[in-house]
Amino acid sequence: MELTGTRRNGSTQSLYVEPERDASEIDWPALELIDVFKIFRSGPVETVALRGLDLRVEKGEMVAVIGPSGSGKSTLVSLAGGLDVPSAGEVRAFGRPLATLSETERAAYRARDVAIVFQADNLWSGLSARENVSTILRLGDAERDGDPVGEALATFGLAARSGQRPGQLSGGEQQRVAIAAAAARRAPLVLADEPTGELDRRNERIVLDSLRELRDVFESTVIVVTHSDRVASSCDRVVVVRDGRAES
Repeated sequence: MELTGTRRNGSTQSLYVEPERDASEIDWPALELIDVFKIFRSGPVETVALRGLDLRVEKGEMVAVIGPSGSGKSTLVSLAGGLDVPSAGEVRAFGRPLATLSETERAAYRARDVAIVFQADNLWSGLSARENVSTILRLGDAERDGDPVGEALATFGLAARSGQRPGQLSGGEQQRVAIAAAAARRAPLVLADEPTGELDRRNERIVLDSLRELRDVFESTVIVVTHSDRVASSCDRVVVVRDGRAES
């Protein structure tokens, strides 16, 4: 259902109004998008990426988001990851409306509460696998007992490769290092944007197993954006995004 109106200047606004509830009594989902619009403007040209998208992902789910190119999947990741704000509607992570956060607060959210695993180039090329994970842990100001970096790398089969730089690792190993970084800081929400798009089938399976382990062992909620029906079938449920809307 779309609940939208138009401001005097012609821009889109959401008419959704949150019912009054005691926040302490609400079991918030991991991620919620309510009547979300995203419009990109370049001079007089407007591109509507999301058109009243509604999505709810519960804690502990592993959800696949599929759809054709240009359907709004990557825009969804950008909004959920706090990299951008909606033109209208609301994006909430664990009950927090992301658009109301300051730039500093959104940076803290990205460093501590959400991890994004892109299709490639997730790592600093000049750092070893261990240094990449430990740097991400420090940026999130996350203190853990023991050796969370070593434990995370070992969990995903990378203990013997921890001293190697990204250029010395396979594509699948690089993706697992990025997943290990999310595990080391126990990111509550993990957004994987085409994480297997450049991998062969064997490495695709290994990375998908790693994402499931991230959910099962490290208790992360995982959202996987993909074009692959094979990847989608490995998730708990599938959400289809088409023309900027989520189809049930």
